Amino acid sequence: MITPQLDVAVAARSAAGHDTDLAISVRGLRKAYGPQVAVDGVDLEVARGEIVAVLGPNGAGKTTTVSILEGFLPADAGEVRVLGEDPAAASRAWRERVGIVLQSSAPEAELTVRECLELYAGWYRRPRSVDQTLALAGLTDRADRRGAQLSGGERRRLDVALALVGDPELVFLDEPTTGFDPAARREAWRVVAGLRDLGVTVVLTTHYLEEAERLADRIVVLRAGRVIAEGTPRTLGARDRAAAVITFTDADGRAQELRSSSVAADLQRLSAEALARGHDLADLEVRRPTLEDVYLELTDDAPTA
Repeated sequence: MITPQLDVAVAARSAAGHDTDLAISVRGLRKAYGPQVAVDGVDLEVARGEIVAVLGPNGAGKTTTVSILEGFLPADAGEVRVLGEDPAAASRAWRERVGIVLQSSAPEAELTVRECLELYAGWYRRPRSVDQTLALAGLTDRADRRGAQLSGGERRRLDVALALVGDPELVFLDEPTTGFDPAARREAWRVVAGLRDLGVTVVLTTHYLEEAERLADRIVVLRAGRVIAEGTPRTLGARDRAAAVITFTDADGRAQELRSSSVAADLQRLSAEALARGHDLADLEVRRPTLEDVYLELTDDAPTA
């Protein structure tokens, strides 16, 4: 996970205007479709080598924001720099530095995994080796399998491999594990985590909060086209400072819930009271707010469509 020191360093670079250390810099981004405002003044920075998860309910502006960063949509207003260029006017050389995994795609049914990667590698001037790409995506043992024979999880890993074969500096992952079973999702997480070791910058959109918590150095939450919160998985929405919830059954058999900002002292008091009454706190539970708790609190009045 990103360290507090890196948080401070990123802020200091931003204040000093040292954008060379930023893979993405966005100021005042706006985009509307007729009267409907999809993105309403988004500011965003992503440091090089950072994994950032963009969260938000349907209609929050995630897809529009990321599509602008990818160069697929023009912005109506604001300043956008991705790897130092405006994506809307980016060159072919810029596109070779960016990998994109769309939410859905179809494999080349009659080509093997290796053949597919060799085909895509031919489009780049300095591609990553096919064997290395297969290893990164966990597809070495599937290299000779045709696209039509791949499982859903294997096809998604092939999507990631195709995004990596150009040896990009920045990768966009749009809902990379939608529809995966738990085993396939964890294998995909291993692949994404491996990109960190290569120094690749990753922007990830996902509806799976566990995925964001497991992978992201930092989380950005959008609602109604605006950034409403950002931070590490531990600090988002002041999660690290939120009160814990202690639940237990008292001596009279009644379920009790206590919000506590001093857990050790409260547990000591509850234990002393229970012992004094000859009561065992067998169902005692202490729970800190989860990322899901924080996310739902942040977006509880967000649009659902």
